[in-house]
Amino acid sequence: MLYYLFEYLEKQYQLPGASLFQFTTFRAAMAILFSLMIATVYGKRIILFLQKKQIGESVRDLGLEGQKQKAGTPTMGGLIIIMATLIPVLLLAKLDNIYIILLIVTTLWMGFIGFTDDYIKVFKKDKEGLKGRFKVLGQVVLGLGVGATLYFHPGVTMREDSSSIITEQLQVQDVQGLEIKSVKTTVPFFKNNELDYSDFIGWAGESARDYAWLIFIPIVILIVTAVSNGANLTDGIDGLAAGTSAIIVFTLGIFAWVSGNVIFSDYLDIMFIPNSGELVVFITAFVGALVGFLWYNAFPAQVFMGDTGSLTIGGIIAVIAIIIRKELLIPVLCGIFFAESLSVMIQVGYFKYTKKKFGEGKRVFLMSPIHHHYQVKGYHESKIVTRFWIIAILLAVITIVTLKVR
Repeated sequence: MLYYLFEYLEKQYQLPGASLFQFTTFRAAMAILFSLMIATVYGKRIILFLQKKQIGESVRDLGLEGQKQKAGTPTMGGLIIIMATLIPVLLLAKLDNIYIILLIVTTLWMGFIGFTDDYIKVFKKDKEGLKGRFKVLGQVVLGLGVGATLYFHPGVTMREDSSSIITEQLQVQDVQGLEIKSVKTTVPFFKNNELDYSDFIGWAGESARDYAWLIFIPIVILIVTAVSNGANLTDGIDGLAAGTSAIIVFTLGIFAWVSGNVIFSDYLDIMFIPNSGELVVFITAFVGALVGFLWYNAFPAQVFMGDTGSLTIGGIIAVIAIIIRKELLIPVLCGIFFAESLSVMIQVGYFKYTKKKFGEGKRVFLMSPIHHHYQVKGYHESKIVTRFWIIAILLAVITIVTLKVR
C-alpha cells in the first residue's frame, strides 16, 4: 500500500524522499523493524488474550523432565508470526509481484491448516488434532498451486546468460540476456551447476519438453510437504523451531537478494531471476516476526507456536527456496528439519520391521524426533536448542559458500 502511495507521489509531485521508498533495501529494513515491533509489542497482548481464553497446550506425558510444567502454556502463537509478517508486507511490498502473491497465499493457506489442527486440539479436546491425511492433502494442494503458478505464469522467468554493463557512476546501464520460461534449478557444489527438469523427459523428443510440468509440479509438491512436516516435527522444545527457522530464512534472504540483483548474479555466475528481489521485503518481515516471537518462545516459553506456526514456517521456507531455484540446497540448509524427519522415519520403520520379524518392536533412538532423544539422555533443553542453533548456523554458512565453491 505505502509502496504505491510513494510511487504516486514521486510521479506526480517529485516528493523528496519518495524515490528512496522505491529501493528494496530501504523497504526491507523498514519491514524487519515493523515486524519486530508488532511481534514484541502486540505479541504480548495476543499471549494475554490466549491466556484469558484458556487456549493452552495439552501436553502428552512422555516422561520428559519439565514437561508437566508446560501444560496450559498458551498455544496458537503462530498467529503472532503470521500477523507480524503480513502487516509489513501488505504495507511495504509490491503486491502485484507474483512471488509476493504466492508467499501471502502460502502463509494464509498453511496458517489455516495449522489453525484448524490447533483448534481441534484445544477446543475439541482431541490430542490428535486434524487427521494426518487432511494435513497432507492441504500441503499437496498448496504444492500443486505453487508448482502450476511457477510453471505457467508468464511473470515467472529467468534471464539466460545475463550480464550487466555498469557505468563509472556505478549504475546499471544495460542488461543483456533473454528472459525465458525455464524449469532450471541450481545444483550445489558443481561447476556447471544448472539442472533442467525438462531433461528428465527430454529423451522422448524435444516436443516432450513442453510437458516438463509433469516432473516439476510433483517435485514442488514433495518439497512443500517434506519441509512443512520437517518444521512441524522440529517444534518440540522451547525456541528450537523459531530460532532454527530464523537462521534458515535469513540465509534464503541472501540468496533472494543476489538472485534478484543483476550485478551480483552476474558476478557470482548464478541465475538472475527478474523481480525476485522483492522477496527480500517479505523475508525480512518474516525474520523479524520469528525473532520477535522467539522473545516469548525462548526457554521457559510463554507461548507455543502450535501447528499454526510450524506448518506455516515450513511452507514459506519451501516456497521461497523453490522460487529462487535453490530447492536442492534444502537438505543442507534445512539439515535440522531433515534430521528430525529422518529420525522419526528410522524409528518408526525399524520398530515395525523388528516387531514383524522378532515379534517385539525395537528402537534406534531413545525417543524421536531426535531432540527428544537428547532430552531422555539428560541434556537440558536449553543446551539442546543452543547446539542445534550452532549446527543450523554452520549449515547456513556451508550453504552460502556454495555460491562460490563449485
